[in-house]
Amino acid sequence: MLKTRIYIFILLAPCFLSITGMQAQMRKALNQPFADQKLYHLGFSIGFNAPDLIFSHSGYTGENGEAWFAEIPSYSTGFSVGIAGDRYLNEYFNLRLAPSMYLGERHFVFKEQSSGKEYSTSMKASYLSVPLHLKFSAPRMGDCRPYVLGGCYAALDIGSKKDEALRFKKMDYGLEFGVGCNIYLPLFKLCPELRFSFGLVDLIDKDRTDVTDKDMLKYRDAISSGKSRTISLAFNFE
Repeated sequence: MLKTRIYIFILLAPCFLSITGMQAQMRKALNQPFADQKLYHLGFSIGFNAPDLIFSHSGYTGENGEAWFAEIPSYSTGFSVGIAGDRYLNEYFNLRLAPSMYLGERHFVFKEQSSGKEYSTSMKASYLSVPLHLKFSAPRMGDCRPYVLGGCYAALDIGSKKDEALRFKKMDYGLEFGVGCNIYLPLFKLCPELRFSFGLVDLIDKDRTDVTDKDMLKYRDAISSGKSRTISLAFNFE
């Protein structure tokens, strides 16, 4: 009988120690336990982005029978920096305004359909984006709290390079969606965030009265519309 009790104790001891350890971890003090309950809080962000354009082609054929189309052969990584302000709504929802400056470059290749002739160009793009997001956060799990967000944005082109083949309008509007995670550190919150932006405006500027080489107009005429797409990875510090 005594041996049986000893065996039972040996078997149950690891379970008891594990439960005790888990309880001790659960009782461990959380970093910044009331950080999300502030009515307002500010932060800043740095990140990277990959801008893209979705082209629709017009099927235009020139007087010499040439039919051109455009594509972006590869993504170019850009840099972004901005600020963010959150307005607490309730335990799960926040309203966020996050103006950011985006610096990047787009590469374009125009190809003639039958002959295979190419014309390539690159354009540096600098624009200010002001998104307004509704942020939904899941219940906090220790020092982590995942979230999703969605909203709209307005963007102003403030320094794109002018090109004879292609030119863009100054304003863009669209929708944004993203996922992220609040990581609570002793002194601040780190929030890595992945966002997807979908422009709703045709950015191709068809008014090209300034073009001196009329042969360059075939590239404009080959495109029916072009709408922006951007993938962004941001690291928010709050």
